[in-house]
Amino acid sequence: MKDDELIIGQAEDKIGQCFERNMPTNTIFLDPHQQSLLRGTVARKDWGCELLFYGGYEDAERVVLLCLPDYATIETAQPLMVIRVSAGVGKGGRQLAHGDYLGSITGLGISRSMIGDILVRSDGADIIVLEEIADYILRNYTKAGRAELSVEVCPIEDLMIPERKLTHVIDTVASLRLDNIVASAFGISRTKATQAIGQGLVFVNHVEATKVDMQLSEGDRIVLRHKGRADLSQVGGRSRKGRVYVEFERY
Repeated sequence: MKDDELIIGQAEDKIGQCFERNMPTNTIFLDPHQQSLLRGTVARKDWGCELLFYGGYEDAERVVLLCLPDYATIETAQPLMVIRVSAGVGKGGRQLAHGDYLGSITGLGISRSMIGDILVRSDGADIIVLEEIADYILRNYTKAGRAELSVEVCPIEDLMIPERKLTHVIDTVASLRLDNIVASAFGISRTKATQAIGQGLVFVNHVEATKVDMQLSEGDRIVLRHKGRADLSQVGGRSRKGRVYVEFERY
Protein backbone atom coordinates (compact mmCIF):
# COMPACT_ATOMS: atom_id res chain seq x y z
CA MET A 1 0.00 0.00 0.00
CA LYS A 2 1.13 3.53 -0.74
CA ASP A 3 0.68 4.68 2.88
CA ASP A 4 2.79 1.76 4.10
CA GLU A 5 5.59 2.65 1.70
CA LEU A 6 5.44 6.25 2.91
CA ILE A 7 5.79 5.22 6.57
CA ILE A 8 8.73 2.94 5.76
CA GLY A 9 10.42 5.73 3.80
CA GLN A 10 9.93 8.26 6.59
CA ALA A 11 11.34 5.84 9.16
CA GLU A 12 14.37 5.10 7.00
CA ASP A 13 14.98 8.84 6.61
CA LYS A 14 14.95 9.34 10.39
CA ILE A 15 17.28 6.40 10.93
CA GLY A 16 19.63 7.74 8.27
CA GLN A 17 19.70 11.17 9.91
CA CYS A 18 20.54 9.58 13.26
CA PHE A 19 23.45 7.61 11.81
CA GLU A 20 24.85 10.31 9.52
CA ARG A 21 24.52 13.25 11.94
CA ASN A 22 25.12 11.27 15.13
CA MET A 23 22.01 12.75 16.74
CA PRO A 24 18.78 11.34 18.19
CA THR A 25 15.78 11.37 15.87
CA ASN A 26 12.26 10.03 15.99
CA THR A 27 9.26 9.44 13.76
CA ILE A 28 5.74 10.70 14.22
CA PHE A 29 3.40 8.57 16.33
CA LEU A 30 2.67 5.17 14.86
CA ASP A 31 -0.54 3.19 15.23
CA PRO A 32 -0.33 -0.60 15.84
CA HIS A 33 -0.48 -1.41 12.11
CA GLN A 34 2.40 0.95 11.34
CA GLN A 35 4.42 -0.42 14.25
CA SER A 36 3.90 -3.96 13.00
CA LEU A 37 4.98 -2.87 9.53
CA LEU A 38 8.23 -1.32 10.79
CA ARG A 39 8.98 -4.22 13.14
CA GLY A 40 8.92 -6.51 10.12
CA THR A 41 11.02 -4.26 7.87
CA VAL A 42 13.36 -1.48 8.99
CA ALA A 43 13.64 -2.62 12.61
CA ARG A 44 15.12 -5.94 11.48
CA LYS A 45 18.16 -4.32 9.90
CA ASP A 46 21.41 -3.20 11.50
CA TRP A 47 21.55 0.55 11.00
CA GLY A 48 24.40 1.37 13.34
CA CYS A 49 22.12 3.00 15.91
CA GLU A 50 19.66 1.78 18.51
CA LEU A 51 15.98 1.63 17.54
CA LEU A 52 13.24 1.70 20.18
CA PHE A 53 9.46 1.82 19.97
CA TYR A 54 8.51 4.30 22.66
CA GLY A 55 5.23 5.86 23.73
CA GLY A 56 5.98 7.29 27.16
CA TYR A 57 4.96 4.28 29.24
CA GLU A 58 5.11 0.51 29.02
CA ASP A 59 1.68 -0.29 27.58
CA ALA A 60 1.36 2.64 25.17
CA GLU A 61 -0.69 1.84 22.08
CA ARG A 62 0.69 4.71 20.00
CA VAL A 63 4.48 5.01 19.92
CA VAL A 64 7.28 6.71 18.01
CA LEU A 65 10.29 4.94 16.57
CA LEU A 66 13.16 6.47 18.52
CA CYS A 67 16.62 6.34 16.92
CA LEU A 68 19.53 6.70 19.33
CA PRO A 69 23.27 7.06 18.68
CA ASP A 70 25.64 5.35 21.13
CA TYR A 71 25.88 8.28 23.54
CA ALA A 72 22.12 8.91 23.88
CA THR A 73 19.40 7.45 26.10
CA ILE A 74 15.64 7.81 26.15
CA GLU A 75 16.01 10.33 28.97
CA THR A 76 18.52 12.55 27.17
CA ALA A 77 16.71 12.32 23.84
CA GLN A 78 13.19 12.57 25.30
CA PRO A 79 10.87 13.55 22.41
CA LEU A 80 7.57 13.46 24.32
CA MET A 81 5.69 15.77 26.66
CA VAL A 82 2.43 15.51 28.57
CA ILE A 83 -0.45 17.91 28.12
CA ARG A 84 -2.26 17.73 31.46
CA VAL A 85 -5.87 18.76 31.12
CA SER A 86 -8.23 19.58 33.96
CA ALA A 87 -11.78 19.73 32.69
CA GLY A 88 -15.24 20.74 33.77
CA VAL A 89 -18.21 18.67 32.74
CA GLY A 90 -19.36 18.51 29.15
CA LYS A 91 -22.80 19.02 27.63
CA GLY A 92 -25.58 17.82 29.91
CA GLY A 93 -23.17 17.25 32.80
CA ARG A 94 -21.44 14.42 30.96
CA GLN A 95 -17.85 13.53 31.81
CA LEU A 96 -15.54 14.10 28.85
CA ALA A 97 -14.44 10.95 27.04
CA HIS A 98 -11.47 10.01 24.86
CA GLY A 99 -13.24 11.13 21.69
CA ASP A 100 -13.99 14.56 23.15
CA TYR A 101 -10.33 15.24 23.83
CA LEU A 102 -9.14 13.82 20.51
CA GLY A 103 -11.73 15.69 18.46
CA SER A 104 -11.09 19.01 20.16
CA ILE A 105 -7.31 18.82 19.94
CA THR A 106 -7.29 17.79 16.27
CA GLY A 107 -9.77 20.63 15.77
CA LEU A 108 -6.84 22.97 16.44
CA GLY A 109 -5.34 21.77 13.16
CA ILE A 110 -3.00 19.26 14.80
CA SER A 111 -2.47 15.98 12.97
CA ARG A 112 -3.36 12.75 14.78
CA SER A 113 0.20 11.62 14.05
CA MET A 114 1.49 14.24 16.50
CA ILE A 115 -0.62 12.87 19.34
CA GLY A 116 0.05 9.71 21.32
CA ASP A 117 -2.16 8.01 23.88
CA ILE A 118 -4.85 9.96 25.70
CA LEU A 119 -5.22 8.76 29.28
CA VAL A 120 -8.61 9.85 30.56
CA ARG A 121 -9.51 10.27 34.22
CA SER A 122 -12.63 11.57 35.93
CA ASP A 123 -11.47 15.20 36.12
CA GLY A 124 -9.45 15.47 32.92
CA ALA A 125 -6.79 13.68 30.91
CA ASP A 126 -3.09 13.33 30.26
CA ILE A 127 -2.37 13.64 26.54
CA ILE A 128 1.02 12.49 25.25
CA VAL A 129 2.33 14.65 22.41
CA LEU A 130 5.52 15.36 20.51
CA GLU A 131 7.53 18.03 22.30
CA GLU A 132 7.51 20.31 19.27
CA ILE A 133 3.76 20.98 19.48
CA ALA A 134 3.40 21.18 23.27
CA ASP A 135 3.71 24.97 23.46
CA TYR A 136 1.18 25.50 20.65
CA ILE A 137 -1.35 23.32 22.46
CA LEU A 138 -0.70 25.12 25.74
CA ARG A 139 -1.53 28.47 24.13
CA ASN A 140 -4.55 27.38 22.11
CA TYR A 141 -6.29 24.46 23.79
CA THR A 142 -9.06 25.95 25.93
CA LYS A 143 -12.23 23.96 25.23
CA ALA A 144 -13.47 20.45 24.56
CA GLY A 145 -17.07 20.68 23.45
CA ARG A 146 -18.67 23.11 25.90
CA ALA A 147 -16.31 22.25 28.73
CA GLU A 148 -13.69 24.79 29.74
CA LEU A 149 -10.17 23.37 30.06
CA SER A 150 -7.21 24.23 32.24
CA VAL A 151 -4.00 23.08 30.55
CA GLU A 152 -0.38 22.70 31.61
CA VAL A 153 2.68 21.05 30.08
CA CYS A 154 4.46 18.39 32.13
CA PRO A 155 7.51 16.21 31.54
CA ILE A 156 6.75 12.65 30.51
CA GLU A 157 8.06 11.43 33.86
CA ASP A 158 5.00 13.02 35.51
CA LEU A 159 2.56 11.06 33.36
CA MET A 160 -0.44 9.87 35.39
CA ILE A 161 -1.01 6.25 34.35
CA PRO A 162 -4.42 4.84 35.28
CA GLU A 163 -4.42 1.68 37.33
CA ARG A 164 -4.71 -1.34 35.07
CA LYS A 165 -8.02 -3.17 35.56
CA LEU A 166 -7.34 -6.88 35.18
CA THR A 167 -10.00 -9.48 34.45
CA HIS A 168 -9.11 -13.13 34.92
CA VAL A 169 -10.78 -15.33 32.30
CA ILE A 170 -10.95 -19.13 32.38
CA ASP A 171 -12.45 -20.90 29.38
CA THR A 172 -12.16 -23.85 27.01
CA VAL A 173 -11.55 -23.56 23.27
CA ALA A 174 -11.72 -26.04 20.43
CA SER A 175 -8.10 -25.29 19.54
CA LEU A 176 -5.44 -22.61 19.94
CA ARG A 177 -6.29 -21.03 16.58
CA LEU A 178 -6.25 -17.26 16.59
CA ASP A 179 -9.97 -16.87 15.89
CA ASN A 180 -10.86 -19.15 18.81
CA ILE A 181 -8.50 -17.36 21.18
CA VAL A 182 -9.70 -13.86 20.23
CA ALA A 183 -13.34 -14.90 20.64
CA SER A 184 -12.67 -16.45 24.04
CA ALA A 185 -10.39 -13.73 25.42
CA PHE A 186 -12.67 -10.82 24.51
CA GLY A 187 -16.07 -12.46 24.88
CA ILE A 188 -17.15 -12.09 21.26
CA SER A 189 -18.41 -14.55 18.66
CA ARG A 190 -16.01 -16.42 16.45
CA THR A 191 -17.58 -14.68 13.45
CA LYS A 192 -16.78 -11.26 14.92
CA ALA A 193 -13.29 -12.45 15.80
CA THR A 194 -12.74 -13.53 12.20
CA GLN A 195 -14.00 -10.17 10.94
CA ALA A 196 -11.67 -8.29 13.30
CA ILE A 197 -8.69 -10.32 12.08
CA GLY A 198 -9.62 -9.58 8.47
CA GLN A 199 -9.90 -5.86 9.26
CA GLY A 200 -6.36 -5.71 10.67
CA LEU A 201 -7.51 -5.10 14.24
CA VAL A 202 -5.73 -8.04 15.89
CA PHE A 203 -2.08 -8.12 16.93
CA VAL A 204 -0.07 -10.90 18.53
CA ASN A 205 3.14 -9.91 20.31
CA HIS A 206 3.10 -6.49 18.56
CA VAL A 207 2.76 -8.00 15.07
CA GLU A 208 -0.42 -7.71 13.01
CA ALA A 209 -2.04 -11.13 12.74
CA THR A 210 -3.91 -11.79 9.51
CA LYS A 211 -4.41 -15.57 9.49
CA VAL A 212 -7.35 -16.96 11.45
CA ASP A 213 -5.65 -20.36 11.76
CA MET A 214 -2.47 -18.97 13.34
CA GLN A 215 -1.56 -21.16 16.33
CA LEU A 216 -0.98 -19.37 19.63
CA SER A 217 1.10 -20.43 22.62
CA GLU A 218 1.16 -19.80 26.35
CA GLY A 219 2.62 -16.36 27.06
CA ASP A 220 1.38 -14.73 23.85
CA ARG A 221 -0.11 -11.24 24.12
CA ILE A 222 -3.16 -10.49 22.00
CA VAL A 223 -4.43 -7.00 21.23
CA LEU A 224 -7.87 -6.35 19.78
CA ARG A 225 -8.01 -2.69 18.87
CA HIS A 226 -10.81 -0.74 20.55
CA LYS A 227 -11.44 -3.65 22.94
CA GLY A 228 -8.24 -4.16 24.93
CA ARG A 229 -5.42 -6.62 25.47
CA ALA A 230 -5.18 -10.14 26.81
CA ASP A 231 -2.26 -12.30 27.87
CA LEU A 232 -2.65 -16.04 27.29
CA SER A 233 -1.33 -16.84 30.75
CA GLN A 234 -1.92 -20.57 30.81
CA VAL A 235 -2.74 -23.43 28.46
CA GLY A 236 -3.96 -26.53 30.28
CA GLY A 237 -5.03 -30.02 29.36
CA ARG A 238 -8.14 -31.13 27.54
CA SER A 239 -11.67 -31.56 28.78
CA ARG A 240 -13.67 -34.76 28.35
CA LYS A 241 -15.02 -33.31 25.12
CA GLY A 242 -11.51 -32.64 23.84
CA ARG A 243 -11.52 -28.88 24.34
CA VAL A 244 -8.41 -27.05 25.56
CA TYR A 245 -8.44 -25.28 28.92
CA VAL A 246 -7.07 -21.71 28.68
CA GLU A 247 -6.62 -18.80 31.07
CA PHE A 248 -6.25 -15.11 30.20
CA GLU A 249 -5.38 -11.90 31.98
CA ARG A 250 -7.45 -9.29 30.15
CA TYR A 251 -7.08 -5.52 30.53
